Amino acid sequence: MNLGTIGLLLGASFASGLNLYATVATLGLLHRFEVIALPPSLAVLAHPVVLAIAIAFYLVEFVADKIPAVDHVWDFIHTFIRPPAAALLAYAAVAPATSGVPEVWRIAAALAAGSIALTAHSTKAATRGAVNASPEPFSTAIVSFAEDLLAIGLSWLAVTHPAIAIGVVTLLMIASIVLLIALFRFVRAIWRRVFGRRGGGQNKTPAPA
Repeated sequence: MNLGTIGLLLGASFASGLNLYATVATLGLLHRFEVIALPPSLAVLAHPVVLAIAIAFYLVEFVADKIPAVDHVWDFIHTFIRPPAAALLAYAAVAPATSGVPEVWRIAAALAAGSIALTAHSTKAATRGAVNASPEPFSTAIVSFAEDLLAIGLSWLAVTHPAIAIGVVTLLMIASIVLLIALFRFVRAIWRRVFGRRGGGQNKTPAPA
């Protein structure tokens, strides 16, 4: 597996976790207009039907992802779509006919891609929950737009500058893990404070007269 394939796997996987349809549309359009050349096993992304579906769903997500509450429903549904799709893209990208990679490594690449996409998706969903708590109405749309740009930019980097894409994704994965751990500890502290007080109140016994 060469540097270009690794960069494509990492970049496209993280981007898919943020916005699957933007990732597929970006890769497909870049290949269709001969800006880059995808592996033959991924050339199907440039097919007009695939592009039409990806662009149509991207437009739907572009709107839905910028509306508080609606974005939570959309993210919940895509918990079951983004990671499997990233795994499928990775599995196809390392086809034996073009990469010579044994089947066991194709499966490993698919599992790694799904895990990366799930990390990106989880970070996006957790961050969005914090952002939506803000009283002003514009933060959700701004963050969503930034995520779109990041997904498109990573998809482009993955096929044009794979070494840079590997470095960027590595930093993003570290930041995502740190953020998820911090959010988990924060939620756990609040949970213990709220339910600890309730439990303490219920377990109190009256003082003897």
